Amino acid sequence: MKSILHLKFIALYLIFAFLCIFTTATLTTQLITDRLEEDTSQTLYREASLIASDYLPSYFTDDSSFQAVQSQLAAMRLYLESSLWFVKSDGTMITSSNLEGTSAPEVIRDFDPAEIGGNQYITGNYHGYFDEDMITVMSPVTQGFSTKGYLLIHSPVSLIDEKCRILMVPVLITLGVIYLLSFIFLIGFHFFVYRPLRQITEAAKQYASGNLDYEIPVYTHDEIGYLSASLNYMAVQLKDMDDYQKKIVANVSHDFRSPLTSIKGYVEAMNDGTIPPELHEKYLRIILFETERLTDLTTDLLTLNEFDTKELLLDKTQFDIQEVIKTTAESFEGVCTPKHISIELLLLPGEILVYADRRKIQQVLYNLIDNAIKFSENNSSITIEVVEKNGKVFVSVKDHGIGIPKKELNKIWERFYKSDLSRGKDKKGTGLGLSIVKEVIQAHDEHINVISTEGVGTEFIFSLSRS
Repeated sequence: MKSILHLKFIALYLIFAFLCIFTTATLTTQLITDRLEEDTSQTLYREASLIASDYLPSYFTDDSSFQAVQSQLAAMRLYLESSLWFVKSDGTMITSSNLEGTSAPEVIRDFDPAEIGGNQYITGNYHGYFDEDMITVMSPVTQGFSTKGYLLIHSPVSLIDEKCRILMVPVLITLGVIYLLSFIFLIGFHFFVYRPLRQITEAAKQYASGNLDYEIPVYTHDEIGYLSASLNYMAVQLKDMDDYQKKIVANVSHDFRSPLTSIKGYVEAMNDGTIPPELHEKYLRIILFETERLTDLTTDLLTLNEFDTKELLLDKTQFDIQEVIKTTAESFEGVCTPKHISIELLLLPGEILVYADRRKIQQVLYNLIDNAIKFSENNSSITIEVVEKNGKVFVSVKDHGIGIPKKELNKIWERFYKSDLSRGKDKKGTGLGLSIVKEVIQAHDEHINVISTEGVGTEFIFSLSRS
């Protein structure tokens, strides 16, 4: 399987890193530069206005000497790291203090005090007098009510670029930390999301190919861990279902093969004359017996299929359970008489009305009584008792037969299960009777229990809701 999802996240991570670097190198740098340029221009204009209004006007009244003005401009040059030009109103240079490598003209060409406009500053080489871009601010020097001259301050843009580079250092460090944290996030995604998803995908692939023994390791208790545990549980259930289906097929094949083999053998023998005509009636009865076994097995399988496919719909009505018990018990007279087995009914006086599916409960009683007769010795008795307690009706079917070993009590409800003790007693059973009994009782939201002692007898007790 290609690591497409993994590659997508790596690609997204690299794109994210590129975008962060590109954005920082362009947008952030430009924003900082613009801000520094604006702050610098405001500072320069503020200083120019202060000097032009407080110090330079005295030059035109002879209160300050030329040397004093030069000294003032030189001091401000060092403080502002800029070139200062003091000019007359027509652009003629009075005096200046220049940065190293720069000089001032005697007369500024095309001097126009209005060229700065409302921005308070302009950028450029200022009429070609500088070799690099400068921020230029201008403030008028007034005496009385007339403008006598102007103070120009030129600050190199390179100083702003240097400040921008210094300010960008912590920004780049922060970007590096964010990049590292995002890398940690990518690693976390790899271990906590991507790897479990690969294991889950591999598990799905294994299950699809029929390998239900594959198990996803579960190390977390989050949604991924829950999904893994759910898939493991699903695999176990599918494996159990697969094993159960194989067992069903094997048991059905076994139980169908035996009577079919007998029927085929007897029919062939009768057809080729091996069995003489006078014995046909005897072997026809055997064939009829075997066909009844096949019919019972088919009926039981169809009944259980109703439960498996969730198609069982209980037709609950109100009826007298004791009347159903009497009717069902009477139907076994033909079976009990040859074996001299008696059925004793311990019923309550009057009607005992219950709310259940009459046909299904009659099937439960039939299977329990049939089992009791099957495992009872000749000249024995079977007791059916009805007890009412706490709004429930309890029906007990008790025999005095061979009993069920303790180790097999938990297995008797399994489909196709037959006790070893039954194999020599009666081979007609399909091993589905008790499974049907339990399914019917559970469908009614009721319970059934068994009490058995080997060699003494067995008692089944189930409950029903009183109407």
